[in-house]
Amino acid sequence: MTYNELVYELGEGLLWTTELLFEVVGNIFNYGVIVLGFIGLFIWLRLQAKYNREAANDPTKFK
Repeated sequence: MTYNELVYELGEGLLWTTELLFEVVGNIFNYGVIVLGFIGLFIWLRLQAKYNREAANDPTKFK
């Protein structure tokens, strides 16, 4: 078996594994990442608004 054949077979095995995993999981993982991203965004925006209010009330902090 040559190097090219080995790499090709490894690639085919990886493709088969990901296709099998996608059939089982589907788009649930993608939707979960999107939802977690939005949750993280809203948490960050709330914290940033809190820090901005604190900075506006304290003249020693950067604005």
